[in-house]
Amino acid sequence: MPYITLNKNNFFNNLDIIAKKTKDIDKIALVLKDNAYGHGIIEIAQMAQEYGIKRAVVQNSQEAKEIAEYFEYVLVLADYSYEKSPKIRYTINDINMISCFAKGTKVELKVDTGMHRNGIAVDELYTAFARIKEHELELEAIFTHHRSADELTSEWYWQNNIFKKVKRHAKELIEEFGFDKLRFHSANSSALFRAENFDEDMVRIGIAAYGCMELPTIKNDIFKPVLSLYAKKISSRYLKHGDRVGYGGTYKIDKISKVSNYDFGYGSGFLRSSSSHYTTPNGSELIGRISMDNSSFLGDDEELLIFEDARVAASFAQTISYEVLTSLKAEIKRDIL
Repeated sequence: MPYITLNKNNFFNNLDIIAKKTKDIDKIALVLKDNAYGHGIIEIAQMAQEYGIKRAVVQNSQEAKEIAEYFEYVLVLADYSYEKSPKIRYTINDINMISCFAKGTKVELKVDTGMHRNGIAVDELYTAFARIKEHELELEAIFTHHRSADELTSEWYWQNNIFKKVKRHAKELIEEFGFDKLRFHSANSSALFRAENFDEDMVRIGIAAYGCMELPTIKNDIFKPVLSLYAKKISSRYLKHGDRVGYGGTYKIDKISKVSNYDFGYGSGFLRSSSSHYTTPNGSELIGRISMDNSSFLGDDEELLIFEDARVAASFAQTISYEVLTSLKAEIKRDIL
């Protein structure tokens, strides 16, 4: 069976860098959605708790319930529940969602400042406050999401300016509707490291914590990848010149070679787009098509380090590290080192 190792020292290194930037560890909300970006939601939650992280962000109610014991605060991005929880708060992504929550539910209002994916429109802010008050929900925060923080364009500044206007209006409405003081947050990993002086109430940290952020304005090697993936050998054989390997026989052997097959394929999360042109960190060449549960490499190692930096693996598959990581199946064993 393939297996994954998680490097605690690297994870803590990344959190150290993030905490230095935020100037307050309590402002860090670790994003654990999609099985903690493929790293293992429980394993990462346990390490985050050990480090001292008190806030987490997840995709849905199921994830929130899985990790609630490890954190004081959990924000659900895209789900709703009729159950109230002292730890869990839910995102309002659409003005019509407000009536879906039980009285007294803790909520955070998302505002669409240009991503045009989720969130109420800027001009719906007054109506949203009125409906939240009418339904007796506990409004805690206003937030938004950047669409281009990892690209060196003016769009990051443009969205920041829109959110500043949203904050000014929201502060006026707080007094009018009698809400308690609200928190405001917009920064993800890239936005945090583009800001000269971070001054928001919270940052939603994902890819930087896992060591795979890519941002032109910083040395990305300061972040250390947390996850390494290994596969074990199933079988080996010698093949002669002219023999073809795998489905479709797409790879032709050009000289007598030892070829080994390993227990990892697209069924476990090895992207098929890497077929025939992937090389492991230790120089083993992938040959032929990636199968559902098998991948063939030149060589005879008992086990292979498939990758130790998802950014490198992503370059072979012509995609992003997020896809490489979140494709890894949850049933793969994960060990903390």
